[in-house]
Amino acid sequence: MPVARHVLAHAAERPSRLAVCGPGGELTYAGLAERISGAARHLRDRGVGPGSMVAVALADPVELLTAVLAADLAGATPLVGDPAWDRRRWDHLTTASLAARISAPLPQVAGPPVEGEARPDDLAWACFSSGSTGRPRAVIRTRASWTGSYSHLDRLAGIGLDDVVLVPGPLVSSLYAFAALHTLATGATAVVPGRWPGRSLAAHLDSASVVHVVPHRLPDVLRRPGSLRVAVVGGAALDAGARAQAAAAGVRVVSYYGATELSFVAADTDGSGLRPFPGVEIEVRTGAHGPLGEVWVRSPWLSQGYLAGAAGPLRRDAGGWVTVGDLAEPYRAGQVLRLRGRGDGAIQTGGATVVPEDVEEVLRQVPGVGDVVVVGLPHPSLGSVVTAVVEAPPARQPPRALLEATARGALDAAQRPRRWFVVPSLPRNPTGKPARAQVADRLAGGDPEIRRLV
Repeated sequence: MPVARHVLAHAAERPSRLAVCGPGGELTYAGLAERISGAARHLRDRGVGPGSMVAVALADPVELLTAVLAADLAGATPLVGDPAWDRRRWDHLTTASLAARISAPLPQVAGPPVEGEARPDDLAWACFSSGSTGRPRAVIRTRASWTGSYSHLDRLAGIGLDDVVLVPGPLVSSLYAFAALHTLATGATAVVPGRWPGRSLAAHLDSASVVHVVPHRLPDVLRRPGSLRVAVVGGAALDAGARAQAAAAGVRVVSYYGATELSFVAADTDGSGLRPFPGVEIEVRTGAHGPLGEVWVRSPWLSQGYLAGAAGPLRRDAGGWVTVGDLAEPYRAGQVLRLRGRGDGAIQTGGATVVPEDVEEVLRQVPGVGDVVVVGLPHPSLGSVVTAVVEAPPARQPPRALLEATARGALDAAQRPRRWFVVPSLPRNPTGKPARAQVADRLAGGDPEIRRLV
């Protein structure tokens, strides 16, 4: 069933229940259903319907959700992008025919209910993925691959009708877009500030029972969790220290591993480690990456691929298995999946292969390190030299001696950074993950903001 029709059903059953809260206002389920229906009639009048793709780029998150759900109700496929992109940028990124571009709130048209047949294999959602590379590409998926996992997430995280779910990030990110639409399909209340709420975070947490975050934001949430009951953490592995902090704060953590192209792959609901998400088969294929292997996945939640055949990390085999190049330790069914980073980001140095995430996990524990990115810089004899770029404010930079001592105590010789840099703020992609390729490009270009750490 389209998410929009879930919203209409909730409006009939609980019309006064608050559906969505944003910086510009809030809507009950009755109010949201009325706006979705009126906007869907407007789209149908413009010839937008089944088989159409609609670009949606609105800064206000409530208006964006309204437009996305209106397109969904009309039978079209919404493609959510950055409102800062101009037409030339859209044309470059999509290279596909768009039935409409929505950059302003949709008008409401009165009339009868919007009818239409919706099938599970309809192309019902499209969004952009950049991972850690910073190069957006549009990913398309069927309705079933998007909405079929909702009930599993409800069960794993215990999300229900009476929850208030904080979604503190831009909805151009598939992680946050999924969270918001899942909340509305469930019948709960979605709080969508549209970006990280900063100083207003505590006020949001006073009323929220669930939050969706990326790992580096979890400590901010746990400093003053308010009425928070569950934190759903996606985007990277979560260390045991963060789980312990959450437990002390009375917050249950459900973490997961996935990708825009793959959707959910594995989840950790109790701290025992990542295990396959319901319906997912996992293989780790070794041979090309030393003792590690590539993670291959087969599941109902996989995307259809990239719009207009764009190039990207997604690869398929004849058996229906796909990969985006993530690495893990050897794995057998029933075991815990132990991720070790991305294959295309591995650093070859002096004949050794270094996975940047292994080094970053150690260095993040050093006091004063806000975050860190490890990349390989060219070296005439080693091939590459391991290089760390530490995020820290100028007044609180960690001493290089402390970083080096930590590296010596926890890392093999090949893994230890030989060059150290510091930057006030790392570039990030829409999900909040550091944009590794951008960091490498800025280093290579001699960006004056990135300074040597002495």
